[in-house]
Amino acid sequence: MTQAVKSPVEFGKVAVAMGGSAAEREISLSSGRAVLAALQRKNVDAVGVDIGDSPFRALSGQSFDRVFNIVHGRGGEDGVLQGFLEALHIPYTGSGVLGSAIAMDKLKTKLIWKGIGLPTPRWVVMRSDEDLGRCEQELGFPLVVKPAQEGSSIGITKVENRDALADARKTAAKHGQDLFAEAWVRGREYTAGFLQERSLPLIRLETPNNFYDFDAKYRSDATRYHCPSGLEPQLEQRIQELAAQACAAVAVTGWGRVDLFLDDQENPWLIEVNTVPGMTDHSLIPMAAKAVGIGFDELVWKILETSMARDS
Repeated sequence: MTQAVKSPVEFGKVAVAMGGSAAEREISLSSGRAVLAALQRKNVDAVGVDIGDSPFRALSGQSFDRVFNIVHGRGGEDGVLQGFLEALHIPYTGSGVLGSAIAMDKLKTKLIWKGIGLPTPRWVVMRSDEDLGRCEQELGFPLVVKPAQEGSSIGITKVENRDALADARKTAAKHGQDLFAEAWVRGREYTAGFLQERSLPLIRLETPNNFYDFDAKYRSDATRYHCPSGLEPQLEQRIQELAAQACAAVAVTGWGRVDLFLDDQENPWLIEVNTVPGMTDHSLIPMAAKAVGIGFDELVWKILETSMARDS
């Protein structure tokens, strides 16, 4: 793991970057407030900074030794904020410019995984209504339609038949121009988190909704989280190793979360990587960390430690 920091003074003055201007703004603000409170409980000199639509304006005129990045979605999770901080020589948490940019783009991530032989569901890029027939022919139903560069299941629709496909494409198009349909995996959904070089326990997700959508993630009290996951230890370890490979392939480092399915034959299928996962009361990384004895405040401290590798 990254060299442990013994004293909060070693971190210097920390900006907790939150908010942003993407669709996940409110979730980021919730995550940011929780992170800020945890750092202050640990006596870290931390200040909350709402990035808004411009990190330049938000950080201008202030002096920080490092940044805890908890800005979800575009502008904070896609390499933009990371590149800005690199130019200012300010260390920050989590993945760098390359890993952030690739992982934010689900299509580019899937292409890399496929290129090195990692399992990810088949997909069809949707450039126009003319691709609707290809989706049905090549993927069958059900399937999911997704914007390539959005998080928190925003803009995603599970489609059961051809009649609903065009509407699903329109819904996804509200959140970007790069859209795709992905084959639905019949099975169970899991998430595999990691912290520094340590794999965290898998969590099995169970929701009465059509899938683990925005409502299931942030609003519903009916969502069930199973940690321990209930898998045999050997299978859980194999999936953790696959998740580590998936992150390494797209240069994701520090901390993060891989979402995946196990089909009915217990074959794993990689879905996406989150480089700035949520840190709210519904969030999965804190849940997995707690299962191995890492409380929320310690978790936040260890995430902040990932910025130390960028100290010059």
